[in-house]
Amino acid sequence: MDKNYLPFHANPSKPKFVVPVGAVDAHCHVFGPAEEFPYHPKRKYTPCDASKATLFELRDHLGFSRNVIVQASCHGTDNSALLDALKNAGESARGVAVVNPNISDDALKLMHDVGVRAVRFNFVKRLVDSTPRSVFLDIADRVKKLGWHIVVYFEAPDLEDLIPFLNELNCTIVVDHMGRPDVTKGVDHEDFKRFISLMENNEKIWTKVTCPERLTAQLPKNGQLPNYSDVIPFAKLLVEKFPDRVLWGTDWPHPNMKSHVPDDGQLVDVIPQIATSEILQKKLLIDNPLSLYWND
Repeated sequence: MDKNYLPFHANPSKPKFVVPVGAVDAHCHVFGPAEEFPYHPKRKYTPCDASKATLFELRDHLGFSRNVIVQASCHGTDNSALLDALKNAGESARGVAVVNPNISDDALKLMHDVGVRAVRFNFVKRLVDSTPRSVFLDIADRVKKLGWHIVVYFEAPDLEDLIPFLNELNCTIVVDHMGRPDVTKGVDHEDFKRFISLMENNEKIWTKVTCPERLTAQLPKNGQLPNYSDVIPFAKLLVEKFPDRVLWGTDWPHPNMKSHVPDDGQLVDVIPQIATSEILQKKLLIDNPLSLYWND
């Protein structure tokens, strides 16, 4: 792995919040192991190995029943590690792939058969090289025929330019990590209002209220991890305003964290602060992910 890469927490705490039976971790990854599933030669970073076995152990430890595993940029368009994890998980996992525009229909069908239900388009320039939007539109047209949706990853400054493209996709879209707002600006800032407006004006757009550890401006202090109180208002607003279009996930194994290694048990304990009733928690953790990924 890269010299300054922070590996995932080796001993996450047991959450105080008990998630409802059937809960889904709707955003997580598998990396390698590199000896079996090599990383892409043109990757922007080299992570620590994070195997399917370790992911499934974490799932059980945190009290979840299912995972949605998202292909990460370090594996490029080679989805072998993802597909292997899905085959081993069976009905307890679904996947989000990253595909080459030249992929065959047969290969897409094979992915569907093992549990892939979406493709991811990554617009974060520090993680991937730029791809023409016409390529993404062509891929979207092909995967729609399988009933798949699109997952998009971008940062807040890029949203204004992306809005016409997102609307042109004309299918269900899931935005990673609330569109990565700058939480120091507050929920009333024009940037976050633009994201709210996007969701208000396009009912096909969902979002993941994920990654407080990645969005926070807080730093560890006196050996204590951040409490993510600066991120909670953003996620809470989205859960309450769009209760049927939000998802939650750990983002394990937390690639490219710079400030600290998050405790996954502590991340679970943030859930009742953003979904403050049993009804909202059930929608966030069970009803919404099941309707999107296990609806066939």
